[in-house]
Amino acid sequence: MRFSVSASALRPLVSACLTLAVALAVALALALSAPLAAPIISPSPALAEHKTKAPDKRGILLAAFGTSVPEAVQAIEALKSQAEAAFPGVPVRLAYSSRIIRDKIARQGIVRPSPAQALADMAAEGFTQVAVQSLQSIPGREYDDIKATAEAFQAMPKGIKKISVGRPLLHSFEDIAKAAEVVLKSLPAHTKGEAVLLMGHGTGHPANAAYSALQLDLWRRDASVFVATVEGSPTLEEVLPMLKRQGIRTVFLVPLMSVAGDHAHNDMAGTEHDSWASRLKAAGIASQSVLVGLGSRPAVAGLWIDHLRDAVNELPAMDKAD
Repeated sequence: MRFSVSASALRPLVSACLTLAVALAVALALALSAPLAAPIISPSPALAEHKTKAPDKRGILLAAFGTSVPEAVQAIEALKSQAEAAFPGVPVRLAYSSRIIRDKIARQGIVRPSPAQALADMAAEGFTQVAVQSLQSIPGREYDDIKATAEAFQAMPKGIKKISVGRPLLHSFEDIAKAAEVVLKSLPAHTKGEAVLLMGHGTGHPANAAYSALQLDLWRRDASVFVATVEGSPTLEEVLPMLKRQGIRTVFLVPLMSVAGDHAHNDMAGTEHDSWASRLKAAGIASQSVLVGLGSRPAVAGLWIDHLRDAVNELPAMDKAD
């Protein structure tokens, strides 16, 4: 007896056989490529103690407020160069704490990480010790945020083991006295009838009192140097009567900030009616704007580096590789 099978009837059978063959081939390939199971052996105490320990890796993070003014970036770069010279061989990274500044320069194709992102990157790169140096003038909100960020990262398991934070420029009475002395030496020479007016940022934070403390210390040394702020106290309105009482005819306007950024170029030296230069002119006082940030004044920048040195000294002795 002969059986006749059509091609259409054979197609499902052939397809099933091919599928089975492919599956068996894949399973065989996987079995051949898998390593043989190692026997379970408990490591001896001597081998356990001889595990290689990675060496500590130290780094520095400079945390600036940031700037969107290209010329002002030079002051931050100068501070970075000073830090690299003071700690040769230690990688120095840079972060901007202001989200507004970061977003603004990002539209120009410039990327600067936040302190949190910079620390996360350093942790991923294996840094175990980091000294974070605040480039703020006073210990206000920005500084508080930097400290909180550092503390949070240090608390993370298997992250950066130790993070220290360096003081801003005007942190303690001793810092303020040193700053007054050094800042005075860096100011334009002025004679009778001339004064210097330092522009601070100002804040509603209690640390704003550092500006008044600096003013008192400056007056002990030079009665013709004044401090005012853009967003805090003392204000320009409070300083103007004192300038008039002294018979001041010309004022040198100088930023009391790490950089001569947007505040210095616009709020201080701008041509708008509400700029300090315009308001002084309306009061009958001429002005000359000195668009140089404190970070570009080596002696003043050196104070931040001194604070960074204190922060580095807070880090523990580094473990060497086994």
